[in-house]
Amino acid sequence: MANHGTASLQRVASQADSRAKLGRPRTASYVIHAELRREIVNLTRKPGDVISEKDIAASYGVSRTPVREAVLKLVDERLVETFPQAGTYVSRIPVDSLAEAILVRTALERVTVRLATERGNPAALQSIADIIEEQKVSASREDRNAFHDGDEAFHEAIAIAAGHPKIWSLVQTVKFQVDRYRRLTLPAPGRMLKVIGEHEAILHAIKAGNPEQAEKSMIDHLEALASFSALKHINPDFLITGQHFHEDVSGTN
Repeated sequence: MANHGTASLQRVASQADSRAKLGRPRTASYVIHAELRREIVNLTRKPGDVISEKDIAASYGVSRTPVREAVLKLVDERLVETFPQAGTYVSRIPVDSLAEAILVRTALERVTVRLATERGNPAALQSIADIIEEQKVSASREDRNAFHDGDEAFHEAIAIAAGHPKIWSLVQTVKFQVDRYRRLTLPAPGRMLKVIGEHEAILHAIKAGNPEQAEKSMIDHLEALASFSALKHINPDFLITGQHFHEDVSGTN
């Protein structure tokens, strides 16, 4: 269970307001959902951890209603499972769905990288280059959380450079499980430097105005995101094959 300490309704409302500037809902439920999802994806909440609506509501100083709404969204995203009479838990990572998620993500991002190359917006390309430099700093510090955030920013920046930022929103709906799996494999020696090299190859192709090479570099990068050879090194309790999700939320605790 993540410890929010002095988290309060005022803090939740403040964060909701900052998101509202981007046209997003001003609700505590929205913020709690986003934070719980982030905790699950970055493995602060590990597969199998209990999700207690009562404890979460107390930690944020809110009623259980916005927490329940947030949990229901996580169930829809298959990041949380509810077992009637047993409780609610962070779901295990469904190995069987990873390849499909990468396929969908690749189909979307090969479009954005091609469009970004064809547009060739100098300011947008500089933003991408700046993100890569920040990732190098994160890698040198072995700051995996900052590095992962930089990876997210890199791909979002390409969608922005393509003139279609909403495509990145679509990508995010399919990649949660892959992100969780990647978190388990990120500590591998040299992994972060390899990702940086792949990002630089993509940017080089974009700057060169070569959409075919940019697309190929993106495909190679995304296919390498989840190396299934690492499965044997991962706690088997974190994984599930032939996933079966329980969508009856009547037993949510």
